[in-house]
Amino acid sequence: MVKTPLLDKVKYPADMRGFSREDLKQLADEVRAEVIDAVSVTGGHLGAGLGVVELTVAIHAVFDTPNDKLIWDVGHQCYPHKVLTGRRDRIRTLRKGGGLSGFTKRAESEYDPFGAAHSSTSISAGMGFATARDLSGKDGHVISVIGDGSITAGMAYEAMNNAGATDSRQIVILNDNDMSIAPPVGAMSHMLAKMISSGGYQKMRGAGRAIVKDAPRPIKGTVRKAEEYTRGMFMGGTWFEELGFYYVGPVDGHDMDALLSVLENVKNMKRGPTLIHVVTQKGKGYAPAENSADKYHGVSKFNVVTGEQSKSIPNAPSYTSVFGGQLAKHAEKDDKIVGITAAMPGGTGMNIFGKAFPDRMFDVGIAEQHAVTFAAGLAAEGFRPFCAIYSTFLQRGYDQVVHDVAIQNLPVRFAMDRAGLVGADGPTHAGAFDIAYLGCLPNFTLMAAADEADLARMVATAVIHDSGPIGFRYARGEATGIEIPENPEPLEIGKGRIMKQGSRVAILSYGTRLGEAMKAAEQLDVLGLSATVADARFAKPLDKDLVRRLADEHEVFITIEEGSVGGFGAFVLHELADSGRLDKGLKVRTMTLPDTFIDQDTPEKMYEEAGLHADAIVETVFKALGQEFNAQMNLA
Repeated sequence: MVKTPLLDKVKYPADMRGFSREDLKQLADEVRAEVIDAVSVTGGHLGAGLGVVELTVAIHAVFDTPNDKLIWDVGHQCYPHKVLTGRRDRIRTLRKGGGLSGFTKRAESEYDPFGAAHSSTSISAGMGFATARDLSGKDGHVISVIGDGSITAGMAYEAMNNAGATDSRQIVILNDNDMSIAPPVGAMSHMLAKMISSGGYQKMRGAGRAIVKDAPRPIKGTVRKAEEYTRGMFMGGTWFEELGFYYVGPVDGHDMDALLSVLENVKNMKRGPTLIHVVTQKGKGYAPAENSADKYHGVSKFNVVTGEQSKSIPNAPSYTSVFGGQLAKHAEKDDKIVGITAAMPGGTGMNIFGKAFPDRMFDVGIAEQHAVTFAAGLAAEGFRPFCAIYSTFLQRGYDQVVHDVAIQNLPVRFAMDRAGLVGADGPTHAGAFDIAYLGCLPNFTLMAAADEADLARMVATAVIHDSGPIGFRYARGEATGIEIPENPEPLEIGKGRIMKQGSRVAILSYGTRLGEAMKAAEQLDVLGLSATVADARFAKPLDKDLVRRLADEHEVFITIEEGSVGGFGAFVLHELADSGRLDKGLKVRTMTLPDTFIDQDTPEKMYEEAGLHADAIVETVFKALGQEFNAQMNLA
């Protein structure tokens, strides 16, 4: 166990504000060791957090948090922050059931003024905090740390455009750990950054402005351009200045002396929005993470000494890899297939496609809105774009899905990874709403894969579907292990399938709860309630013939899905009502995700909490029949 004598004295940031600079450097080393050790036990996001250790220590040492508001963007940079803000004793519960969230979370600590698990929200939120402060006549600082690629999203620029036109004091720290925005950091850059944030430089610049205040316009313009040219040439900050931000940087994010000097100077500046450009190294201080930033962005449990991650041997391929592999196979025969992802090539399987067809795979950065409309443009010109985006992230491009795709009836293919509950990432990453938010749109065709063979058929279906937008959802993690056909046949649009025939209870599943539905049917059979199980495959167009048949031939009709209220079950209820089948005494129950956000845990426990497992299906059937169900009755 690494000794942490200084960190042991720090429960909250106030405890370290009397530390010397040398103490703070040592504290940063101890925080880094603590984060490495904790994540080796819990798994989670490692690289980005290690890159901001010195920055985190410096911010909390200089500013009066939580009175000064510190907003992290993206939230997975926040592990060192959690260690220093009263949560060290729980840091080894990260991402576990009942433990700390892997992101900032308002309900968790007063040091988390704003939650962030997606990205690019910090400058907008910071402007809200700063404006509220100004309107309330209060004092204090607002610091937004944006990084790990978040600056690539359009929302960040919208916020800078707005904030830069105000005089409201707001500090934005750009954690540049992956992009070539500025020249390499060196002693000259540090000196200029420190100088430009100092009171002496501020006075000199103010004096220069005073000298030319009454000068003719051409002279004032020349002086301003000369200053901009000089600063821009050395520091690359002209672009930010044009947006209305006072630019400081670049600063070496691992040089504690430089960070403390710049932050102290900026803190004392009496001016509007300021941007500090900090350059960090992802995975800093841990060799395996430094040498492989992508593999150590998010990690499973690992050996601290060797860096080796402990990953279970899969019994089946992941749904993600099945999608990527199948798309690549189709692309060999069809040069119109194009892949698009928003900064998640590995997470969506697009890395498999991109390796085979690098000229046809486009990673647009954290820019889901752009990804959707980019795909729409490709579709309008006869290409077959597959837009692979997590269900939860596609929410960010919803207006573009409506206006740029659905209204124009363009054949964009949406591959929605991480459908349903996702475990350790918690409610912010759950794919809970896509069935409802896409199912309400005219022109859409929607599918959900129950297993990897069906996913392969859905990819084949989407390839040839040129008559409008189509989407298919699939779960995170391992598939079921069944064999995938060599040449998967496309599905008949709007047709489901019967998996097991019974007589009294009908269970209609949409998505990967089919396995639980089959288990429940077996239990019901043992208990004397013969059950039929069907796989809907399509939410839109709904297989009306199948729905009507199940309703006519059974006493109890259950739907089950890994989605929110208002999704597949609602579509079935509409059909049953419109066809008059609800007037005939049919006992219908829709099983959906509950109308609440479910905190992180293992997927199995989350589905138990949601009531979407086999025992819950059986219990729902008994309740529909007005009978008591006891788990002890279940002899299966």
